[in-house]
Amino acid sequence: MLMRTDPFREFDRLAQQVFGATRPAAMPMDAYRSGDDFIVHFDLPGIDPETIDLDVERNVLNVRAERRSPAPEGAETIVAERPTGTFTRQLFLGDTLDTERIDASYEAGVLTLRLPVAEQAKPRRIQITGDGRERKQLSN
Repeated sequence: MLMRTDPFREFDRLAQQVFGATRPAAMPMDAYRSGDDFIVHFDLPGIDPETIDLDVERNVLNVRAERRSPAPEGAETIVAERPTGTFTRQLFLGDTLDTERIDASYEAGVLTLRLPVAEQAKPRRIQITGDGRERKQLSN
C-alpha cells in the first residue's frame, strides 16, 4: 500500500530538535536497461559532487553522499525539513555487468550511473559449418 503522508514526520522533527538525530534519509533511484547498458539514476538534490563517493567491491556497488546544513554555525534554526547528513545505498550487481567500465555523472541533483553489460554476457551467434558434426565456430 502506498502512503501519501508520513505519520512520523512530526516525531522526527521533534527528535531532531531535542536530540539532533533523525532516521536515515532515503536515496530514491530508478534503474532500467537500455541496449547493452544498465542505467541507474539516484536523486541527490543539494549534494556537493565532491562529497559523492562510489566504489565497487565483489560486485557490490556502494554509493555514499553527504549534504551539509546550509545554515551557518551558531544560527538559530526555525525549520529544518530537508535531510542532512550522510546518505548511503548499496546495489548488488550481477556477474553479467562490466564493473571495470562504470560511467558516473552528476547533473541537476541526479547521479547517473551507466553500467555496461560484459562482453562475455552478450548474446552471440554460433555459426555451424559442414553437416554439423565437424566444428562449431563462435562469432560476435
